[in-house]
Amino acid sequence: MMIDKIKLVFSLLFVGFGVTGFYLLEEKQPMVVRILAVLAGLIAAAVLLSTTKSGKEFFAFSRDSVAEAKRVVWPSRRETIQTTVAVFVLVLVMAIFMWIVDVGFLSLVKALMGRGA
Repeated sequence: MMIDKIKLVFSLLFVGFGVTGFYLLEEKQPMVVRILAVLAGLIAAAVLLSTTKSGKEFFAFSRDSVAEAKRVVWPSRRETIQTTVAVFVLVLVMAIFMWIVDVGFLSLVKALMGRGA
């Protein structure tokens, strides 16, 4: 819808105004005021964005993502350490294997070129 596109443009303008305000107030105002200018732009943009179809979908997706993240079962400290050790061992084994393959190919190339010992 055309009105949604106009709202999206104004949302971007609000963000731009907030960032511009941050830099225009650089010498005249304390940092807190500059940060509040950016936050005001972001909040105004979010409020306007929430009235559009795509904004509603985005905020619904965000709520669902937060709910899904709360349902995640995180590994214990012991499981994390065991997994990390397993990864390091696998990396070490693969590094040794790749080194052996590299030395083998180097020897093969030297033999084919007649430069072997």
